[in-house]
Amino acid sequence: MRGSSVALQVILCEPARMRCKLLLLGCAFVAACVHGVSLPVQSYQGPDSILNVSYDVSRELFGKVNEAFVAAWQHQGGRKVEIRQSHGGTSAQAKAVLGGLEADVVTFNQVLDVQMLHDQGQWIADGWRERLPKGSAPFYSFPAFLVRKGNPKRVQGWGDLVRADVKSVMPDPRTSGNARYSYLAAYAHALAQHSGDQAKAKDFARAFFANVVSMEAGGRAATTAFVERGIGDVLITFESEVHGVQQQHPGEAFAIVVPDLSVQADFPVSVVDRNVEKHGTRQLAEAYLQFLFGKECQEIAASFFLRVRDAEVASRHQGKLPPVKLVTVEAVFGGWDKVQAEHFAEGRILDQVLGKR
Repeated sequence: MRGSSVALQVILCEPARMRCKLLLLGCAFVAACVHGVSLPVQSYQGPDSILNVSYDVSRELFGKVNEAFVAAWQHQGGRKVEIRQSHGGTSAQAKAVLGGLEADVVTFNQVLDVQMLHDQGQWIADGWRERLPKGSAPFYSFPAFLVRKGNPKRVQGWGDLVRADVKSVMPDPRTSGNARYSYLAAYAHALAQHSGDQAKAKDFARAFFANVVSMEAGGRAATTAFVERGIGDVLITFESEVHGVQQQHPGEAFAIVVPDLSVQADFPVSVVDRNVEKHGTRQLAEAYLQFLFGKECQEIAASFFLRVRDAEVASRHQGKLPPVKLVTVEAVFGGWDKVQAEHFAEGRILDQVLGKR
């Protein structure tokens, strides 16, 4: 709001003819700052609807985000707009966009799935990670565990998930970015335990997957298997999801376990350039993604137990989201290009440790 107060101070010393213009300017600036992001509502002439194609466990999050964005857009003088949603395993969602699902924006949980839309047909333009702050990732999370009440199997970390008496539930890493992070976190743990020995890390990964008794297409289906169908001892999913489950079932049969090491899961976003040009929705789509970085949306994301980029908002929520030791894909695995080539390409390490599953 500092900029608006400057504009109002100038009004006091300008000739009368200019006062009205500056007052209007100041008021417009105040309105634009109410929700933390200035939106191009006056110049936008395109359609009133865009499609956000997103990951599986983000349904409730984007329900709230979309409501706030629509209100902000109208508050600043725009027409009523609609943000339509599609949810599923993020890798499956990326393939659906390639197959014709006409996303205006994607809000995924893995860089590789956004990059896929660039690499396979240039649906997304070069340099997409530089178009928005923080590598175009407005928030992040990491793999954590949900266990039964009292943690009867005494699960504390990744090493416990290869014990014969511990059975796990998770999404399928062939369709879910959520699960790929869990696989990478387990692999990173094994590398740390065995001084970087790749052969021992692969053996650990095989044992890890051997204990997975339910491997669902997406994160929410995995949660349903664990919570509602009672399968397994441990649900492996994002920290935000395990906190959400516990919040929905206060005092009931679940507890959260944060492993001593996990992998930071950035949630990247992008306009789908080919589609917004086709639809005439670029301004609305870009404004929507910019809104994700504003304080209002950052507060919403933090309320859903996501780690957010805004330092002030993050500090207000640090009591419920304590510090945790996170490693990055870049630091442990050499970056996403290398991970794709060595782990996720057909026939590579992930396929090898999964075997015939």
